[in-house]
Amino acid sequence: MLAWAIFALFQRVGLIKTSFGILENNAMQSVASCAGYMVGGGTVAAIPAMMMLTGQELEPLQMFGWISSIALLGVVMAIPMKQQMINIEQLRFPSGIAAAETLRALHGGEEGRRQGRLLGRGAIVGTIVAFAREARASWVPWNLPESLPFALGAPLLLLPRAAQEWVRAKLSAGTLALLDAQPRLRGRPLSDYTFSLDTSIILVAAGMIMGWRPAWSMMLGAAVNYLVLVPEVYARGIVDDRLGYKYIVQWSVWFGSAMMLTSGLVAFAFQWRSVVNAMKSVAGAFGSRVKSAEEEKEVPMLWFVVGVAICGPLVVALEYLVFGIKPWLGVVSVILSFFIAIVACRVTGETDTTPSGALGKITQVTFGVLDPGNTTTNLMTANATGGVGLHAADLLTDLKSGFILKADPRQQFWAQLLGVLAGSLFVVPAWALLVEGPEDFGTKWPVPAAQSWKGVAVMLAEGISNLHPTAQACIAIGGGLGIVMVLAEKYIPAVRPYMPSAAGLGLGFTTPGSNTISMFIGAAIALYLTRKDPKAEEAIIPASSGALAGESLSAVFIRLLGVAGLFGR
Repeated sequence: MLAWAIFALFQRVGLIKTSFGILENNAMQSVASCAGYMVGGGTVAAIPAMMMLTGQELEPLQMFGWISSIALLGVVMAIPMKQQMINIEQLRFPSGIAAAETLRALHGGEEGRRQGRLLGRGAIVGTIVAFAREARASWVPWNLPESLPFALGAPLLLLPRAAQEWVRAKLSAGTLALLDAQPRLRGRPLSDYTFSLDTSIILVAAGMIMGWRPAWSMMLGAAVNYLVLVPEVYARGIVDDRLGYKYIVQWSVWFGSAMMLTSGLVAFAFQWRSVVNAMKSVAGAFGSRVKSAEEEKEVPMLWFVVGVAICGPLVVALEYLVFGIKPWLGVVSVILSFFIAIVACRVTGETDTTPSGALGKITQVTFGVLDPGNTTTNLMTANATGGVGLHAADLLTDLKSGFILKADPRQQFWAQLLGVLAGSLFVVPAWALLVEGPEDFGTKWPVPAAQSWKGVAVMLAEGISNLHPTAQACIAIGGGLGIVMVLAEKYIPAVRPYMPSAAGLGLGFTTPGSNTISMFIGAAIALYLTRKDPKAEEAIIPASSGALAGESLSAVFIRLLGVAGLFGR
């Protein structure tokens, strides 16, 4: 939708002469999706987890080579799976179908213009919020605070500083004390437990897209964690007196990680038929049967062989040179990544959900046995295998759209490779701009996924017996509850509408309360609008996407201007 809106604007103002066709738009969404997943392949999970555990920082060229090699291996791994799972079996890949239908709507006249307008309006709102929050300079008269406490006087913080000072000067000391007072737990304000209102609309928009069940599940997990359990362990001296997310999550991650690990693995185990079928189907792609004329136009299997021959050794070499991982373990990780990719693609094609979390944990457990005690090996081999599976599954989703729209598979394959390059060229400098060092994680950047990866790595390296007894209890209770919840959904389906999502509940223990509140608010707004008008979702998705993209891109752009000296904190 962003590509459609941008090129429509370019054409309207005369920057381009020819119209932006549906197949060009499809190629563009392939590039953009692949570029976006350069972050999802471990940049916000395994790498921060490694940095928090070891303090090791990656040089820009190291990061560029690492994330690019994983993504390229995922691209070539998708070649035999595409021919078998999309052309022959025609697995659904629901998001790919939805993308194709969206493209048809966008290029079908008025519907495209309507969604483009909604996207643009959302982007404008997001840009305004980003400027108000991030553009801090002497010539900017007012800035939006990053968060608001739960206090009667919180609205005053939305006023310009001079207005705040004028209002406060007019009020008595007793009134000010009443306005500034926050609800307290164990003598500490709620904001110390990460419960506040974030003024960013990024996570509100994300909540509107993500849906009601995961949002209220996360909210339940956060409420139990930050409002019930953490105050209790704080009173007993188990959590650092400084509180805040960085110190709380060092304890609460054990419950959330255990729940997400066991629930993901048990749910994945129920898909064993998909695993078996995936292995059989990809083996069939290498057979000698006669191919149809359409199949002859596909990316040749020779490209797969050459690509793996180039990218596989590259991943092994980088594992050794950058992270000190033994070469034979690197070879094992590449071999394992092929099977991880097969399973990830198959499950995504059938369910529209990529089990990247569970698959990454499988790798962590595997290398916890092969190289016990080495957290770097544990994390970065899992980064490689999970990243390959994630990229391969995402690419097949894109290729499903191309298959429906009759796009040229080879052209789309090259578009994916361009997406790897574009994503890496953006992610690396953006990382350098936004992340100053390991100390940023848990404070400036919460990285809840990384907290989970870190927790599993520590557990496998040090053993559960070295943890505080309450953390050990969290592992047992969280892990057991994750198993019970998946089994209940499987064998008592009638309870599912009333049960929280195990993944959402676990995330509530590893995500700051302020983030969870924002997503919950967004999901609640979307639920209200869709119940009032079932067609409202057609407007919610583009408007939310525009707001999310507008604030995200504008915030990064403002920080770049800050580096140039135009803005500064």
